[in-house]
Amino acid sequence: MKIPERGILSRYDLRKPGNRFTYILMVILIILMACSMIYPILVSFFNSLKTNVEVNSFPPRFFPSDGWHWENFKTGWEYLELPLFLRNTMLIFAGNMVVTVIVLGLAAFSLSKLNVPKANAISLFFLITLFIPPTTYLIPNFLNLKDLGLLNSYAAFWLPAGASAFNLLLLKNFFDGLHHEMFEAARIDGASELRCFAQIAVPLSLPIISTLGIFVFSTAWNDWFWPSMVMHGDDTYPLATAIYKYVLQATRLDVNIRFAILFMVMLPPIAVFLAFQRYIMGGLTMGGVKG
Repeated sequence: MKIPERGILSRYDLRKPGNRFTYILMVILIILMACSMIYPILVSFFNSLKTNVEVNSFPPRFFPSDGWHWENFKTGWEYLELPLFLRNTMLIFAGNMVVTVIVLGLAAFSLSKLNVPKANAISLFFLITLFIPPTTYLIPNFLNLKDLGLLNSYAAFWLPAGASAFNLLLLKNFFDGLHHEMFEAARIDGASELRCFAQIAVPLSLPIISTLGIFVFSTAWNDWFWPSMVMHGDDTYPLATAIYKYVLQATRLDVNIRFAILFMVMLPPIAVFLAFQRYIMGGLTMGGVKG
């Protein structure tokens, strides 16, 4: 017989008036927060099913009153080449993920499991860089990529992905929790350090890699400013930049079609988050600093 896990409060705890009031207040706050997050999604969905006249009417109505116009999604799909921009976004995500696992993974493995001189000082240096606002090194990054001739190429995204101090420290802290005995036994059997990383560290790090995958995907999906700086061709823009340039800045596009496009763009990240949300807290907990 499986014993159910104990929750935050037991039945005995809920009998106390103070605990019960706090629990009810916490539930109400969670419901209000959930409603505030779901409301914009529902507004985008229902506005995408209205006519342009109804969307701009006052006072506004939450539900469509003049029929549900599902053809707005077809019009929005044909207005923008969503598969092309989606492909560009996935190329950026895939490259960033490969660089994160290989470059940052090897760096984190070296700092954690190899006898690197001053490893703690190096880790502290990377930790200090997290206090620097990203906007301060935006222009230097652009100039470096320009001098390297990497503008208007996906390498302009992949190369900076290999310099993420946050992802490096997250991986290192996770590797710190792996037992040294496994790697010592592999070295005694003749395994190289690269083989220890590829066949021991990486398979055991799938939870934290999944968490990093969610973070990298969210960044690649939502970032529009940096791609607008380094990409100069319409067919190379990722989805967020294309939405900003061709939808949000469009002057002759009906508002209901805009909502239809925006709602379609909302769905993939929501689906990814719902499917992998358990890896976020689990990976952060396992990759957190251990004291």
